[in-house]
Amino acid sequence: MLNFLKSQKNRKVTLVLGGGSARGIAHIGVLKVLEREKIPIDNIVGTSMGALIGAAYSIGLTVPELEERAYKFTTKKILDPTMPRMGLLAGDKLEKTIHGMLDDKGFGDCKIPLTVVANDIETGEEVIFQHGELVKVVRASCSWPGIFNPVRVDGRLLCDGGIKHSVPTKIAGNLGAEYIIAVDVGFCIKKGKIDNIFQMIIQSFQIMGEELNQYQSRDADAIIKVTLPDTDQAAFEKSREIIFRGAYAAESVVEQIKKDLRL
Repeated sequence: MLNFLKSQKNRKVTLVLGGGSARGIAHIGVLKVLEREKIPIDNIVGTSMGALIGAAYSIGLTVPELEERAYKFTTKKILDPTMPRMGLLAGDKLEKTIHGMLDDKGFGDCKIPLTVVANDIETGEEVIFQHGELVKVVRASCSWPGIFNPVRVDGRLLCDGGIKHSVPTKIAGNLGAEYIIAVDVGFCIKKGKIDNIFQMIIQSFQIMGEELNQYQSRDADAIIKVTLPDTDQAAFEKSREIIFRGAYAAESVVEQIKKDLRL
């Protein structure tokens, strides 16, 4: 029995952060609670906004610093319309914003081992990054196909990892995770008239993503499901409420996590 208790307590914890754009800011609230309760985080696996928040936290940005950045962020900071070829937005402003958080850091600078998930739009394969520079890789993982131009990295045309792994628990499991905490911020399917290409693409992601999240979250040992009613992927002006709801969701699960890990 003593050996069993020891093995439970020593399990490595992998935090899986899903996509969600503005809704993904809820990850900051989750981190606040996990940090306060001294839940160990041995690895982070992130996709899309989860990749950005996970990378920033991994290289040493504190929760208050992440909150401060979130409160100042607006949709305009990433809007750079371009002549549509592979995306409605060039993505240069998105990359500049990501660089503002991650500077020129690489995976080697991460204090917590990090895995970023992207997707090769030409082959349909997920692409897993654990080495190299962070900015291009995180930008690729955040680039919704059709909205942002995809990114060439190591010869591959990459886009948002969330189109295949919106909550990348399977990736974490394949990498040997012993205890998975998954954060699912959900999607916002809006009922109403669709009258432009932007709305069409966004709504398609909502429908696809919600189904993916429900399926993929089941592979986690603990699921933090954040409830964000009437909050869409562009609602950055609601960052305070989103972070609050992320923390609230974590509060409802944290005692079970501590019990599981014998903390």
